[in-house]
Amino acid sequence: MIKGLYEAHLPVSNLLNSIKFYKKLGLKIAYQKEKLVFFWIEKGHSWLGLWETDKVKIPYHPSIRHIAFKIDFENLKQAKEWLEKKGIPVRTSFRFSPEKQPLVLPNNPQAHGAIYFEDPDGNSLELITPLRLDFEEDFEMMTLDEWFNRGKVH
Repeated sequence: MIKGLYEAHLPVSNLLNSIKFYKKLGLKIAYQKEKLVFFWIEKGHSWLGLWETDKVKIPYHPSIRHIAFKIDFENLKQAKEWLEKKGIPVRTSFRFSPEKQPLVLPNNPQAHGAIYFEDPDGNSLELITPLRLDFEEDFEMMTLDEWFNRGKVH
């Protein structure tokens, strides 16, 4: 029955500033009203709603105010440079500084490559790709470079 995730929502303090930011990420507006905009993530498959509201003051926690955008593995290798060219800084995550990212997340039996940044309101954003699915192996979180140096394969 469930085929995927169609929509997710984030609070923002200034809709026009947020529209500029998410356009820099390559998202296209699907629908807009005075205090709301929907961006296509993948047209016809998923979109992101941004709501201008004072709820943006809710402190960040991973269970709220977080979106992970799926990318291809090849794009992960270029993600930090791509973000920086757009003036979007990578943020420290899991005690790994921006210089150490992208990271490999040990979600055993999965492994994912990811890089983290924020929108203008401090909403947590992530670019993520699966590296390995359904393979049992315990390991500590590491950089993508360390993953390759250990002989891990995509």
